[in-house]
Amino acid sequence: MALFFFMAMLFVVSQRFKISYPILLVVGGLAISFIPGMPQISINPDMVFLVFLPPLLFEAAWYTSWNSFWKNRRSILTMGFGLVFVTSLAVAYISVSLIPGFTLALGFLLGGIISPPDAVAATSVLKGVNIPKRGITLLEGESLVNDAASLTVFRMALAVIMTGAFTMEEAVVGFFTLAIMGVFVGLVIGNILYFFLRYIAKSSSITTPITLIAPYIMYIVAEHFEWSGVLAVVSGGLFLSFRTKDFMNYHTRIQATEVWETVAFLLNGFVFILIGLELPIIIEGIESVSKEWALNIALIITGAIVVVRIGFIYAASYIPYLLSKKIRRKESHPGWKMPLVLGWAGMRGVVSLASALAIPIYLTNGQHFPHRNLILFITFVVILITLVVQGLSLPWLIKAVKLEGNSEELPEAAQIEAIRYRLVKEEMKVLQTKYAKELEESNTLKAINLQLKRSLEATATNLSSEAKIKLANERGLYKKVMQDLIDVRRKIIYDMVAEKIYDESVLRSLEHNLDLEESRLNRK
Repeated sequence: MALFFFMAMLFVVSQRFKISYPILLVVGGLAISFIPGMPQISINPDMVFLVFLPPLLFEAAWYTSWNSFWKNRRSILTMGFGLVFVTSLAVAYISVSLIPGFTLALGFLLGGIISPPDAVAATSVLKGVNIPKRGITLLEGESLVNDAASLTVFRMALAVIMTGAFTMEEAVVGFFTLAIMGVFVGLVIGNILYFFLRYIAKSSSITTPITLIAPYIMYIVAEHFEWSGVLAVVSGGLFLSFRTKDFMNYHTRIQATEVWETVAFLLNGFVFILIGLELPIIIEGIESVSKEWALNIALIITGAIVVVRIGFIYAASYIPYLLSKKIRRKESHPGWKMPLVLGWAGMRGVVSLASALAIPIYLTNGQHFPHRNLILFITFVVILITLVVQGLSLPWLIKAVKLEGNSEELPEAAQIEAIRYRLVKEEMKVLQTKYAKELEESNTLKAINLQLKRSLEATATNLSSEAKIKLANERGLYKKVMQDLIDVRRKIIYDMVAEKIYDESVLRSLEHNLDLEESRLNRK
């Protein structure tokens, strides 16, 4: 409970100083661990994998645009799978050359642990920063698939270390079995839940809890058969999010959004603060080598994975573009700014922590797992350095290179105006055709039609620059006046609560309507 309290306080500080909250939570956790009398907290890795990972992956998949994911599938899959394997390979050979007694299997184990970036860290850093939408899509899409790839490398390397046996054929077959069957499990369970939610459970009281349970069902079933629980959760989450319009109404969507935002924040915050708390414990566990030497090795490996990521993303951006006429027709020139920003946005986080903690203490023969504490230390340093250094400098880098959207990328404001224009036109068409007779007789419908007409005229799609400025000023005044009126109404409701004349449940309902109205008012 004390950690949750610290987490809330640190989040408030991060909002005040506009610092990404994962960065502040890691640093804050590290500071808390040095408080005299603070008990050492050791977390079970199974708890991280089972309790934290499924809902965080599901939440990321739920809010991922399937259309954007599919449109950028080549880049996402290349970064999600190819970059993980290249990073693991580089880390394996670098660590073997630097660390005495370090085997190639241990190198791949370490590579599988530290290869996947954390999308939560990247997207939280990028909030409020002007970056093309495609950049966010690539980072979020990459995180959905790279976790599965990295955990597969980790699992295979761990099996080699524990058993001493490895064949390339088994590794390849094992990878595709894990991936394909994991996706299969996720889609099967997703379809079952979809049928239940659409045709049986038509209530927000049960729909939202089922969305909370869904990722755990998908993950546990897939892992029971030793398939990829990560891909099961991701595929099932993408499927259900794509079909939400069939089983969710406005009330359910509002409720589910609020619940998931709270759950995701608490889980992410708790894991990031644990990263800082665990570091001193890991440092104390390093006994066979000096801490200075271990830190130097960790810094070298951190620098290597940053360089590998930037180099790989440049290669993955330019080589297909230069070799394929089809890609050149469909996509604009990648330039040098976007690959640099994507390469620098490789902050590590939750999955790396969970994988590192999942390393067993003993081998099957009863001996201590070789270099376990050193691997844990390197992992924690990589997480800390990439989060703090890259996280704090990423907004500065974006501003320094003046990264802007592609010319074919329609600005968000223009999209909103175009959508509003089309919606109002269709509304007026329905009103004037379906309710033509009532429109002539009813003052209420006349008022609705007049309101729609004014809304259509207020759409800035075809206005001149001067008219757009005037319209923006009018909207600003409208927003200010409406906000004042909402504040007055809310104060009156609070006064009525104190008077104890009206039923409090009725007043709460009215207050909720005000909340929705204020939400619409402040929406872009």
